Amino acid sequence: MLKGAIFDMDGLMIDTEKLYLKFWILAAKDYGYDMKPEHVYAIRSMARKFSIPKIKSFLGEDCPTEEIRAHRTVLMNEYIKENGLEVKKGLFTLLDYLRDHGIKMAVATATPSNRTNEYLRTIGAYDYFSAMVCGDMITNGKPAPDIYLTAAEELGLPPQECAAFEDSPNGITAAHAAGCHAIMIPDMTQPDDEIKPLLSAVYDSLDEAIEYFERSMKE
Repeated sequence: MLKGAIFDMDGLMIDTEKLYLKFWILAAKDYGYDMKPEHVYAIRSMARKFSIPKIKSFLGEDCPTEEIRAHRTVLMNEYIKENGLEVKKGLFTLLDYLRDHGIKMAVATATPSNRTNEYLRTIGAYDYFSAMVCGDMITNGKPAPDIYLTAAEELGLPPQECAAFEDSPNGITAAHAAGCHAIMIPDMTQPDDEIKPLLSAVYDSLDEAIEYFERSMKE
């Protein structure tokens, strides 16, 4: 029986992955680099220590990745300040269900703590979670399993009793390696043949995942 639920944030709870796509490409262009959508897809939810060499493999060893990342953050923050954040379909239906059924909830995101707290408070989701593990709190981030192992430990549960919600392949890889029930809510890409064997379930929206918990309660 599932007793915990661990959530990614960007692209899963908040519709920000499309913004990362847009502003990574624009920021790179401003520095004279031709970043492609597939390059951005490859680093989704990936820890910085892994994403930096990945970007350099695409754009060249001399690519100023940190300068581009900082510029991307500025561009994205300006957009969000003006336009706000979009919540993904079914988020609060699922969060309310889990809270009402005594399921412990945590966040496990590659996003730094300050931005995670800001985003979740902005959309009104912060108080649902009893634990948060962010990218700047973990040495080995996604696709390594550490962030999910830490989140489960913070909830006081074994990973095997936790569902992990992700939208990206890197996140699913991390969740599965940790021993969680890896549930994918696809955002920008559908699961490929490499990811499918790692999945416990796939749903079109978060509220549909209530079915997975209801089934676990009957087992």
